[in-house]
Amino acid sequence: MSNSKFPRRIALALMCALILAAAMIPGLAEETKAPKYVFMFIGDGMGSPQINVTQYFAGTRLNPDSPVPVPAPLSFTGFQNVGIMTTYDATSFCPDSASTATSMVSGQKTLSGVLNFNIELTEQFPILTEYVKASGKKVGVISSVSLDHATPAAYYSKSISRSQYYDIAVQGLTGTTLDFLAGGRFLQPDGSDGEQINLFDIAKNNGFSIVETPDEIRALNADSGRTLAMVNDPDNASAMQYEIDRVRKAAEGQDSVKLSEFVEAAIRVLDNDEGFFLMTEGGKVDWSAHANDARTAIDDVLALSEAVQVAIDFAAEHPDDTLIIVTGDHETGGLTIGFAATAYDTHFAYLQNQNISFNDFDGVITRLRDSGADFETALTEIEKAYGLTAEADQGLTLTEDELARLHTAFDLSMIPKADRVIAAAEELAYGGYEPLSMAVSHILNNKAGVAFTSYAHTGLQIPVYASGVGAQEFSGSYDNTDIFYKTMGILGLDY
Repeated sequence: MSNSKFPRRIALALMCALILAAAMIPGLAEETKAPKYVFMFIGDGMGSPQINVTQYFAGTRLNPDSPVPVPAPLSFTGFQNVGIMTTYDATSFCPDSASTATSMVSGQKTLSGVLNFNIELTEQFPILTEYVKASGKKVGVISSVSLDHATPAAYYSKSISRSQYYDIAVQGLTGTTLDFLAGGRFLQPDGSDGEQINLFDIAKNNGFSIVETPDEIRALNADSGRTLAMVNDPDNASAMQYEIDRVRKAAEGQDSVKLSEFVEAAIRVLDNDEGFFLMTEGGKVDWSAHANDARTAIDDVLALSEAVQVAIDFAAEHPDDTLIIVTGDHETGGLTIGFAATAYDTHFAYLQNQNISFNDFDGVITRLRDSGADFETALTEIEKAYGLTAEADQGLTLTEDELARLHTAFDLSMIPKADRVIAAAEELAYGGYEPLSMAVSHILNNKAGVAFTSYAHTGLQIPVYASGVGAQEFSGSYDNTDIFYKTMGILGLDY
């Protein structure tokens, strides 16, 4: 037998060993390409409970005759890379949006209520968007709430107090980081005393084009330049509408821009040879969870999911250049799936009867109070808005105890707010919100088999979903500060 092939085999083995060794030596292996486009989606107050209840609600709606539970996927729940992060800050295990957003954008812990300052309030943190902008990319920030609110503010400003709304907005409009700012409006356009330079004048003087109508927003394109795009809804002075209200009003003929349409507009404005970083916040998930309004929170999670789908569609056209990250900053409300009175049963279909947010129902209550309406009239409005009824033998028939709870809340809501005397037990029951709205929400939630434990934030860990270039880095368990370090590493940026 000839052994002429033996040296050839040895040479092949040595070559493979050398290639493997080279791949293990830093600098010799081929470097992973950094993403050109980075989408960061934050559902404010969106923890696993908000995501799960949305999946169960949507699955029930899509499969009404199924004999078994069928959860529906959201646009991002199928991402292959999933992690979980802690959210505590330097103040509490139950943090706020300012400190958690600071952790994700700076990699540092701080006090609740503080934006990108150290614990001693003596030093500012450099932030991700500043590094990104210095690298040549464009930067955009979108929020369904006011643009000076804690989460969007963290991505362009630094402040010892999240409540310094005017100063925060001025930083964004006079700084060089932002190319696109969109969604809600500003809380203090003329300063806290109403006598400062108007923010819209500041925006114009710093090269921002201001657009406020749906047609203008939908027409934004690559030639629009630096853009400040805001909804102009008289019923929601500083924020976008709750999605449940937007859908109802759209059916009545009122046009308003969806969160997904802002993402589409941002892509058109920001896309360039160097790419972009875009942070989009679904801020009203938090607001509705604070108010213990499960159905309204669900619809805002669905709106965020639709916005993420825009990024997914974009990534399909740029598969080797795009990273998408979806997470929350903290959980709000202590939402649970399962209620004592329903034992192991849930009835998510009941939530389909609600067609209005707690906020818009507050307006109904105001009209009832102003007209001197009686409890029977209020029950008629409750049935129209939530499906709860005094009629016997219906799925949402109110029990005697529930009717009594509603009557107590109605009586309190019919007293002008300035004249109300709120007992400690009532404060705990209603959380400072309109009593009748809270009573209605709690009853419908519980009949559906869901409940809240708080009107505030909780300390739950938060899921992180990632897809695209470098997405594998977001798998596993880690702290929220690691969002900064992982993103910086994937982008190949030094800090």
